[in-house]
Amino acid sequence: MPRTSSTTPAPLIATAVPSTTATGAGAGEPVDLHRTVLDWYAAHARDLPWRHEDCSPWGVLVSEVMLQQTPVARVLPRWREWLDRWPTPAALAAEAPGEAVRAWDRLGYPRRALRLHAAAVAITAEHGGRVPDDHAALLALPGIGAYTAAAVAAFAFRRRHAVVDTNVRRVHARAVSGAAEPAPALTAAETRLAAQLLPEDPETAARWSVGVMELGALVCTARAPRCPACPLLDRCAWVVAGRPEHTGPVRRVQRWAGTDRQVRGRLLAVLREAESPVTTAELAAAWTTDPVQRERCLDGLVADGLVEPLPDGRFGLPRS
Repeated sequence: MPRTSSTTPAPLIATAVPSTTATGAGAGEPVDLHRTVLDWYAAHARDLPWRHEDCSPWGVLVSEVMLQQTPVARVLPRWREWLDRWPTPAALAAEAPGEAVRAWDRLGYPRRALRLHAAAVAITAEHGGRVPDDHAALLALPGIGAYTAAAVAAFAFRRRHAVVDTNVRRVHARAVSGAAEPAPALTAAETRLAAQLLPEDPETAARWSVGVMELGALVCTARAPRCPACPLLDRCAWVVAGRPEHTGPVRRVQRWAGTDRQVRGRLLAVLREAESPVTTAELAAAWTTDPVQRERCLDGLVADGLVEPLPDGRFGLPRS
């Protein structure tokens, strides 16, 4: 699907472009900070298909939704399968939403599949099947939040928007603010800082955003940051301060075994693998440990629109 902008943006894995902005604060002069991260990114960026010049805006949108709270290694095969089957929003919109849930497989947080389907329907009906290049129009799509709208506007169309995910927040917190970890939730101060650090040139701003994101994913990691490999080591406010310990709330790792998430996943797996609607007995066999929990989870899946109860008492993936 061709891009809607008049010029084709450079790929996000291209050689770094030095910044000329004069705003910002923190880990050195902004121009040097930008150049350092951009040069590091040009040398170390992962070659991911949604960063390629020939990736459509739809491909970028799909990647951004899939990557939420999900590692790249798990997303890559599913993204390729998804784009092979539904290369355009119209192709997905023509299918029942249950097919999106089926194709989502075990990627996790399956409501994202319904959101992508709803967005595809809106793009097809309201934008002629082309992902809009305007941030406000992206934000108006069903299921598309502030982060995803900014990311698609920046990465697919090179609009100048601050893209702030967990990795970006962690790099900003350490390198600029001197904190071991960012706040538990995105704050207004973090949003202002991201905007201040954004290069003025839109193309450079997009590459800066993905470069900081990559630095957080590969080097400035949450549990074991690889500080000696960091290009910002000599100017990182956290390192200069002696790597002070995190003093805020401790993020607890969510357990999986026995949780409602596991039960929901088991129930959805039965429906995805079935060629036709299934009976209550078939769903019951998927989780025999706690029938009350199973029924609660089934009710939740129905309420979320991921499962459709049928008049004959069977259950299926959503058809409309």
